[in-house]
Amino acid sequence: MSQTDKLFADILDENKNLRFADLCKALELCGYQKKQPSNGSSHYTYRKKDCYPITIPKQQPMHRVYISVVSDVVRAYLQENN
Repeated sequence: MSQTDKLFADILDENKNLRFADLCKALELCGYQKKQPSNGSSHYTYRKKDCYPITIPKQQPMHRVYISVVSDVVRAYLQENN
């Protein structure tokens, strides 16, 4: 099992130990581009053409709602590419 497969599996299982970096990497693998905050905010926005933007705060631990949102994105990405 590759690192990407393991990451996607953890996200689909909504593992509560996921970090911001894990969610960031998954979104980038799914084709989203990261926009860093410019005014000192801790919220990062991810954008992809024809998709709603996703905003995630850089915090530890990650709240379950953000993991759930990324889980939905990964699930859709896997369905499109299989």
